[in-house]
Amino acid sequence: MRDVLPEIMRWWRSGLRFGLATVVGTWSSAPRPPGAAMAVHGDEVVGSVSGGCVEGAVFELAAEVGTPVLQRYGVSDDDAFAVGLTCGGIIDILVEPISIETFPELGEIAASVEAHEPVAVATIISGPGEVGTRRIIWQDRSSGGLGLDRLDEAVDDDARGMLAQGLTGIRHYGGQGERRLDDLAVFVQSFAPPPRMLVFGAIDFAAAVARVGKFLGYHVTVCDARPVFATSKRFPDADEVVVKWPHNYLASVQVDERTVICVLTHDPKFDVPLLEVALRTEAGYVGAMGSRRTHDDRMARLREAGLTEAELSRLRSPIGLDLGARTPEETAVSIAAELIQLRWGGTGRPLSSTEGRIHHEAP
Repeated sequence: MRDVLPEIMRWWRSGLRFGLATVVGTWSSAPRPPGAAMAVHGDEVVGSVSGGCVEGAVFELAAEVGTPVLQRYGVSDDDAFAVGLTCGGIIDILVEPISIETFPELGEIAASVEAHEPVAVATIISGPGEVGTRRIIWQDRSSGGLGLDRLDEAVDDDARGMLAQGLTGIRHYGGQGERRLDDLAVFVQSFAPPPRMLVFGAIDFAAAVARVGKFLGYHVTVCDARPVFATSKRFPDADEVVVKWPHNYLASVQVDERTVICVLTHDPKFDVPLLEVALRTEAGYVGAMGSRRTHDDRMARLREAGLTEAELSRLRSPIGLDLGARTPEETAVSIAAELIQLRWGGTGRPLSSTEGRIHHEAP
């Protein structure tokens, strides 16, 4: 959705009416995750919902949609599904007409996304409620309604929890907002701020890691205590470059379970005090670069500093997957590969040597 937002805002502000298709549910080898979106206005198309499998059918539906509709696409079975997915997966797509009249809150949502203010859009997709009815939830306020105060309250609570984790997905409720029933399905799309990648060590490897981190959607910060090396000119892909002692900087910023910390200094006077702080944060990933000898020496120093075995077990060192990487760019790819593998639970093995489903659920 973030990818298509600039274009659909141009249409929306111009007073145009267009169709918006959003992936709300996936099963098996579905090619795009929940939240992926495609918008259609006339012959113009932005975004994608299936990587090509059902784009034509969705285009036709979105081009003529008059009221919100939930459409399922899956394996080639004309009795059960409208169009066959060559990958064998199943996707549910909500297609709805969008304009200033049908979606007046879109401007405020776009402003929040641009300002990195967490916001969620909760939409009824099936059940006793009216499909397409939506409620907008921020951390401190809400707008719109799903038909019942009790349902609004339950969705608000769940949506704020999902925002905190950056999760998008379906939640089920009873017709009166009961959580133990599944009569009514609500799709909650979270627009949380981008996760942070903190890269420590202003070296050529850091420039490559910052580049791939930005490509993966992270808000990237490069930090080093040496002002001659930590410059925006050397790290044009970073969102910010900070000149501070790494451990002092890390102790001063907010870190959550989506944060990635890459320690590339491989110098004890920098990385040992830094890792003392990093391994005691909630960061979802803490990796450190260095040789096997550097790793052994680092672990010994961290034990001397009082870190427990449980804390040390969180350290990904040497950083990255074993791809045989040598150059800074190759090393950045190996780090990115490890991040993706940890996020989705892949094996890290060649797909040609594995069996079963290709797309994993998040662990």
